[in-house]
Amino acid sequence: MRHDRSLKMIAGFALLYSLLALLVTDAYHQLMLTLVLVWACFGLSWNLLSGYTGLVSFGHAAFFGLGAYTTALGQSLFGLSPYLLIPVAGVLGAVSGLAVGLPTFRLRGHYFALAMLAYPLALLYVFEWLGYQEVTLPMMREAPLEYMQFNDPRAYTSLALGLLVVSLLLTRWIERSRFGMCLLSIKQNEAAAEAAGIDTYAWKLRAITLSAALAGVTGAFYAVVLLVVTPVSVFGMLVSSQALVVTMFGGVGTMWGPVIGAAILIPIAEILNSQLGTQFPGIQGVIYGAALTAVILVAPEGLYWKLRDKMHRQRASVSSLEAAASAAPSAKVLSSESTRTDQQQEDAQKSEIILEARGLCKQFGGLKALQDVSFQVRKGMILGIIGPNGAGKTTAFNLLNGFLLPSAGEVLIDGRNVVGMKPHEVCAIGVGRTFQIMRPFMRMSVVENVVVGAYVRSSTDEEARRLAKEAIAKVGLTHLAHRMAGQLTSKELRLMELARALAGQPRLLLLDETLAGLGQTEAEELIEVLRRLTTEGITIVIIEHTMHLMVRLVDRFVVLDHGQVLTEGLPEAIIRDPKVIEAYLGKNWSAE
Repeated sequence: MRHDRSLKMIAGFALLYSLLALLVTDAYHQLMLTLVLVWACFGLSWNLLSGYTGLVSFGHAAFFGLGAYTTALGQSLFGLSPYLLIPVAGVLGAVSGLAVGLPTFRLRGHYFALAMLAYPLALLYVFEWLGYQEVTLPMMREAPLEYMQFNDPRAYTSLALGLLVVSLLLTRWIERSRFGMCLLSIKQNEAAAEAAGIDTYAWKLRAITLSAALAGVTGAFYAVVLLVVTPVSVFGMLVSSQALVVTMFGGVGTMWGPVIGAAILIPIAEILNSQLGTQFPGIQGVIYGAALTAVILVAPEGLYWKLRDKMHRQRASVSSLEAAASAAPSAKVLSSESTRTDQQQEDAQKSEIILEARGLCKQFGGLKALQDVSFQVRKGMILGIIGPNGAGKTTAFNLLNGFLLPSAGEVLIDGRNVVGMKPHEVCAIGVGRTFQIMRPFMRMSVVENVVVGAYVRSSTDEEARRLAKEAIAKVGLTHLAHRMAGQLTSKELRLMELARALAGQPRLLLLDETLAGLGQTEAEELIEVLRRLTTEGITIVIIEHTMHLMVRLVDRFVVLDHGQVLTEGLPEAIIRDPKVIEAYLGKNWSAE
């Protein structure tokens, strides 16, 4: 139903816009209708990269301008038809996007944005140096239709509308496919996406390739509409800014955002520029700057998300009582069993080694975060890593699953050294991970969050959804499967993150303070879930400070202090060890 509704919305928009174009007879206003569609398409191309990955691009004019010059030079120098040149511009845009992405995705944050800004500026000066300060498309009076030269300007509007519909359908497909889910997970938390098995670098390259292809096609058509191309008009700062502003104004990360932004801002900017441009040069830039400032203050993610969030809050308030009632049965996961049985602990001590750390060291400048840390984890075991704050526990986890490279030492999984592997590669060989600070994808539902974790083990979207539903059922969140992550409690978020790790069917789970922020009853419930996972053959390494619960959960402890292994052993020995009491547990624990 949701998919049918979106298709109906696209069809309805196309029909209404066609009727509007038929009613407008003035050539200037007809041109404005066409430009709204062109900039909406360009906004959608920018959105495919920046809207869905969160990497802000100030350089999309590079792809747009290459497309425009492909049409202009191809027709003026070789007499080729735009029907051929526009697809060629898309291919050229895709190739240039890939070439730009390969080095630039090594950068992050504002460094990425500034690097992207350099590309259109460089191309602007290159084309000026080549002598293409102004390229006019020749009039083909013998065969105007073959060169998209129409007497009726409504023909350009119709072609632009067709391009927009194709762009919307492409965006719709991406949003509802593995492609879009991976991009959205990267945007909302790249580290969590990588830990869940998403090859973030590869997906970003795919995104910029497709985004640049659409920008190139749009730029090529723009040249046909205006019949003249200059470096400033297609590579200038205002060009990239327009794509960014119309999308941010309407709503980033949604297919309707660029359409909303273009429909509002382009007519205002064009009308004011035509009437006041001579008195106030650059008034378009002022309009876009004011619009961007206003939307950042009032609706930081755009008008679409502002309205959508308001509607979701209203629905959530209506359904909150129903959700609370349906959640009641989940309390049944509690068990009277409070500790791991002796037989379970004995079996874990004798099983094969699944994870081994050998002489791990990590140095940050002059700080030695870890020094010669070694331990073993056997299949089916629950190993607890404890120690005071700053002991190096999370650093050790980051070394185990590839977020950090050790200064020295090895990490062996099933006897294979995984040092140098990326987190998504470590996940692919059966290692799941949760984080000390929760990293949910807040604008995705529970099932969508967990589906992202299932991609590493599934070849189809259907299989991913099946694995996600199974993982959600294991942690008792089936009744909340379609709730947005931003509406969950702390306990529910912890369970959801555990389900996301389980969806990849790991053999080894690394849990970083999974019980943090939970009350006693909530923590007991989560512990029971963990116990049941070990009966299914999953090995667990857990960092936790709640010692009263840890001694009842784990088979063995490793104690870190000042980046070194202080001691390791069975829980009953560790809690009585004077060194552990002095360094971590304290005298109150000893008295208790």
